[in-house]
Amino acid sequence: MPQLDLVIRNGTVATAGDVVRCDVGVRDGKVAVLAKGLCGARETLDATGKLVLPGGVDSHCHIAQVSSMGLETADDFRSGSISAACGGTTTIIPFAAQYKGQSLRQVVEAYHARAKGEAVIDYAFHLIISDPTPQVLGQELPALIREGCTSFKVYMTYDQLKLDDTQMLNVLAAARREGAMVMVHAENHDVIAWLSERLLAAGHQAPRFHGLAHAAPAEREATHRAITLAEIVDVPLLIVHVSGREAIEEIGRAQRRGLRVYGETCPQYLFLTADDLDRDGFEGAKYVCSPPPRDAANQEHVWRGLESGVLSVFSSDHAPYRFDDPEGKRKGRGGPFTAIANGVPGLEVRLPLLFAAGVGGGRLTLEQFVAVTATNPAKTYGLYPQKGTIAVGADADIALWDPELEVTVSAERLHDNMDYTPYEGRRVTGWPVTTLSRGEIVWDGKEPRGAPGRGRFLPCALPDAAKPRGRFVGGFDPASGELHGDDRDG
Repeated sequence: MPQLDLVIRNGTVATAGDVVRCDVGVRDGKVAVLAKGLCGARETLDATGKLVLPGGVDSHCHIAQVSSMGLETADDFRSGSISAACGGTTTIIPFAAQYKGQSLRQVVEAYHARAKGEAVIDYAFHLIISDPTPQVLGQELPALIREGCTSFKVYMTYDQLKLDDTQMLNVLAAARREGAMVMVHAENHDVIAWLSERLLAAGHQAPRFHGLAHAAPAEREATHRAITLAEIVDVPLLIVHVSGREAIEEIGRAQRRGLRVYGETCPQYLFLTADDLDRDGFEGAKYVCSPPPRDAANQEHVWRGLESGVLSVFSSDHAPYRFDDPEGKRKGRGGPFTAIANGVPGLEVRLPLLFAAGVGGGRLTLEQFVAVTATNPAKTYGLYPQKGTIAVGADADIALWDPELEVTVSAERLHDNMDYTPYEGRRVTGWPVTTLSRGEIVWDGKEPRGAPGRGRFLPCALPDAAKPRGRFVGGFDPASGELHGDDRDG
């Protein structure tokens, strides 16, 4: 057998399916062997007392992106990927965002240019589709899917992004035709606008009123509507950043009916509440995101959603806007809550927060933790088994965790370009002390070590979950116009 480049010895290896004591042998950036007593490698890492986990896959983060409000995120591909690596994440999937009137092809080319020479870990792209013209759906989108952008996000709110139901159906039909995965930001735009208008007319401008405007029923209704539209077209759907009970119930009901509907949640819905939006002065702006954090009872429902598998993906939804930057959160200071930049950072703390409260708190098994943070997103978006697991032939994307290391979260400790973290002062037990990307150390527990530009773009395969099944409402195939089953002669 050719010599191994690296052996990780004496650790406890966990995947989504098993936890075993064994060594991990790495050759040419890939896992080459899993066995006990490996030796003779060029380099050895002693993982005694450590957990050896797949590097995290953060499948929902906004970096090097201009928001619908015209604000650019604080993190670019360099700072964002370094921060991710320092938190045990080895793959990120940010968004190439199309706005009205833009060519989707040109948007993706520009995003490739932003990433080139910057990322220290591997990355893929989701697309954001806000202008689904015949040119986009018929030519640009199919070509980009063949090039590895096999997932895209659509919005049901925000003036510059939202699609109406007809546009949604057209996008879903294109996804079915091409075998792609659709993500949906599900909030009822008109409800939010109506509530916002009336709150502002009554003089309610403070950050806490953002939570009242983005009421839970608006998320529930949009979630139900998105699922209904996906059912009509018979296409799978992932509802992103699910905040609480009402949307979770809609997703669970759809799953029990056999629909291919998936749910994602984020740290802000487990560790923040609406009370944070009501902090003194303008401090509540640090916690403004959409959907907003709910109350403690909804946190419990989110935990149950993860425990039961109704929510199968845990992402950061990292949307970094600096607090004291005039082009960040501060732009809304003194104005209405509608002027505050939407989004909170969380790329680096996503995994430690969930590990400490989930695994350490007895709410998730180690296997469940690996599943929702690495394996499931890799499968959902066509990156498995290259990413998201520790298996022979997979990329050696590995995080060594000290499950006993106590850390106090602070903005000063983190490696993003932010001037705050919404989790300031929170104590967590368990933190990644070494992160490897394709067998190369990119975080040594003290300093980032990956060279900018070593990260590679990952063309995603068509995910198995998105394969058409041929089940149509009433037996009608809206793509071909054909009738099937009992309705053929109707």
